[in-house]
Amino acid sequence: MAMHRSPFGLLAFAFLAFAPISTRAADCGSTASPKLDWQDCTKKNLMLQGSDLEGANLFGTDFSLTDLAGANVKSANLEKATLVRASLEGARAEGANFAKIEAYRSSFANIVAEGASFAGAELQRANFTGARLAGASFEKAELGRADFDKAVLTGTKFSFANLSRADLSGAAFEGAAIFDRAFMFLTRIEGLDLSAATGLEQAQIELACGDASTKLPAGLSTPASWPCPAEHE
Repeated sequence: MAMHRSPFGLLAFAFLAFAPISTRAADCGSTASPKLDWQDCTKKNLMLQGSDLEGANLFGTDFSLTDLAGANVKSANLEKATLVRASLEGARAEGANFAKIEAYRSSFANIVAEGASFAGAELQRANFTGARLAGASFEKAELGRADFDKAVLTGTKFSFANLSRADLSGAAFEGAAIFDRAFMFLTRIEGLDLSAATGLEQAQIELACGDASTKLPAGLSTPASWPCPAEHE
């Protein structure tokens, strides 16, 4: 006697038979190592200084308050990771993906992050002192009150970024940086040589805080409101 199969049953069988094999789940219990998978894992308030996480999948990982100073996260994917009050001081992060991270009051001091992406990241009051950020992207990033003292920003992209009250005054621009549509309300640019910068418009300069030693691209003029008064937090 022939077995009857309902159309629904046949469709379910076909779906299961031809469905792609899912990738293995993240191994949240593994120790730090290159190319590991900690996607969406909780790694809060840990001491991970000097860890080798090169090429690791850290998408959505929660590193709040974690110390990653001196870690190797080159080419790692940290998109949408939480790094609130975390430290990546002195980390190696060339080509890393920090897009859309949450990193309020985090330290990226002396990080080496040439070519890294911080696009769309939340970086209010982040510390980038001494960071090497040549060719990095901060497009559409929130950088309110971020500190870039002595940071190298050659070729860095700030298009559409919010640089309100950020301090760029001690940064090094050894070539063009990109500021298309960046919001520069009270952005500190005193003493900077921005003559090679691209995307700057007079309206941005009028909002920013420079001084007589600030060099502007051709066609832009020093606002009468400069220098801004000292800010007291």
